[in-house]
Amino acid sequence: MIPRERVRNIGISAHIDSGKTTLAERILFYTGRIHAIEEVKGGGKGATMDFMPEEKLHGITITSAATTCQWHDTQINLIDTPGHVDFTIEVERALRVLDGAVMVLCAVAGVQSQSITVDRQMKRYRVPRLAFINKMDRMGANPFRVVQAIRDRLQLNAVLLQYPIGSEDQFQGVIDLVEMTAHYFEGENGENWLKQRIPDMLVEAAQEAREKLLDALSLFSEPMTEMLLSGKEIPQELIWQTIRQATLSLELTPVLLGSAFKNKGVQNLLDAIALYLPSPVDREVVKTAESVSIYPNPDASLVALAFKLTVESFGQLTYTRIYSGTLKPGDTVYNSRTEQRVQIGRLVRMHANKREEVKVAVAGDIVALLGVDCASGDTLCTGETLVSLEKMYVPEPVITLAITPKKQEDSDRLSKALNRFQREDPTFRLSIDPESGATLISGMGELHLEIYLERIQREYNAEVYVGTPAVAYRETIGQKATFDYRFKKQSGGPGMYAHIIGWIEPTDEPFVFENRVVGGAIPKEYIPACEKGFREAMESGKLSGYPVTGVKVVLEGGSYHPIDSSELAFRSASHQALEGAIAKAKPYTKEPIMLVEVETPNEFMGRVQGDLSSRRGLLLGSETMQGYSAIRAEVPLARMFGYSTDLRSLTSGMATFSMEFACYKQS
Repeated sequence: MIPRERVRNIGISAHIDSGKTTLAERILFYTGRIHAIEEVKGGGKGATMDFMPEEKLHGITITSAATTCQWHDTQINLIDTPGHVDFTIEVERALRVLDGAVMVLCAVAGVQSQSITVDRQMKRYRVPRLAFINKMDRMGANPFRVVQAIRDRLQLNAVLLQYPIGSEDQFQGVIDLVEMTAHYFEGENGENWLKQRIPDMLVEAAQEAREKLLDALSLFSEPMTEMLLSGKEIPQELIWQTIRQATLSLELTPVLLGSAFKNKGVQNLLDAIALYLPSPVDREVVKTAESVSIYPNPDASLVALAFKLTVESFGQLTYTRIYSGTLKPGDTVYNSRTEQRVQIGRLVRMHANKREEVKVAVAGDIVALLGVDCASGDTLCTGETLVSLEKMYVPEPVITLAITPKKQEDSDRLSKALNRFQREDPTFRLSIDPESGATLISGMGELHLEIYLERIQREYNAEVYVGTPAVAYRETIGQKATFDYRFKKQSGGPGMYAHIIGWIEPTDEPFVFENRVVGGAIPKEYIPACEKGFREAMESGKLSGYPVTGVKVVLEGGSYHPIDSSELAFRSASHQALEGAIAKAKPYTKEPIMLVEVETPNEFMGRVQGDLSSRRGLLLGSETMQGYSAIRAEVPLARMFGYSTDLRSLTSGMATFSMEFACYKQS
């Protein structure tokens, strides 16, 4: 078994089309995991980590893929995540279980909209990261501008560890500012990694960049500060150690340069992953929902998190991160959500869609379990440590489609497909329209649902009619309101009685329930029924029938009857009390607002801005690059359907755009 200190669980995350999967392909090649490089959009077999037919068709990553490779004496467990915002849950659940990450940025576009989302996700789970500025060979590449954007837009303490040798089509390699050597990458696939002296014309610039690096690092090391003041030469080991400590404490973001497509700079990144990113034993101790601390000790009781699942022909494949203890085939574990015991059949290590049998997995490992029946987010444990790890954040869907099977024989196949997709993807929701009886599917965007419709046809051979997209509006409240509701029902036999008192008020959370009942005014066994009734009342608002969100319910008191009170009575009372309180709290409808970022040639900038304004867009600003402008705006989702076609028409097909959910605002 490899020592836990030599294991790195990392993810590659970025804005769409920044080169994540291309970078992952090179990492697999240079670590000897694969023996030929395939491209995302270059014909051939396609990139290793993009194995779904839809990924090859669209040229994008749709589902996160895991693999394991070896760089010298370090084992790297790698997850390649999607860049498109519609598949953000794949990034979310990967970062939930990873110890470190590589954030990839385009040397031309810099910090883009999804870069901001990924940064927010990394901060949510306190994941240390490296930044890799990719595409240094592209026209307009400017790593110094990108570093400044990382500082300004992401509020990160970004520090360059390298200096470029040329840029754009003259990009040849990088200068390592710690070792002060020039690195070149020769051979058909850049496999010949050469270290030479720095070119004379770049010595002065490299020395100046090194001094900036050492000044930034001296803030985290007293010995380094003293050596700088006394003019002593600083040993490389102290620099590496200081960078590592500051990275692990989230006070520093080391920045590296390269071009994955041109096979330059990837080996340096692998060295940096081993040097600066945390092992399982370096990460902060994991906290559970019960505030119990979990340490990465292979000899302790098992604690593991099922963070992703896929349903295949043989059964369920459950991706699992082991935080503590040891797991072997045949072991019996406890699912803390279902309170059921489950026997482990087979353990496998994933390489994209290929499986490799493993006999044992220990704390710090990421493996997949075959045939285990559980849900995404479940905690598996043994022994005395019966705990629940904190759940991951799941964003709410923003778009809905109505679908109906074309033929009767499609109905069963469609049902199987939808149930499977809902089980695999927490952001894919299924419901029934109460008026028309049509099946409604909800997701994170048009592409998200389009991919699932393609899979319904390809994997299940089911044909469906698809309705026009509908925006997922929400209802909420504008002020505080009280409730004092008495539920009484007498119809011969036992009656029903429940009385609840409290208030509601607006909150930023989707729903908050607070129990302030004292003195047994409502027995404790009825409190969960009250919460259930409140949640049921929020499923459909009275204005337009949309779900209600952003409500805090405080239950303050009430009364009960020793014979007539029951869970059903308090559930019904809570449901009706909340409906009445919402009606008094100035309810209003909210609509999803999208953060839209358009990259367009400068000559079309005015047209694009005018079009965004006509869609009720709020222009947030723009950034001008060489011949191109990046325009940012907040636009209601309802006005963005079909935007890709309109944008192509406005800009002769030369502009691109991305959008992600920003917030809900009053419509």
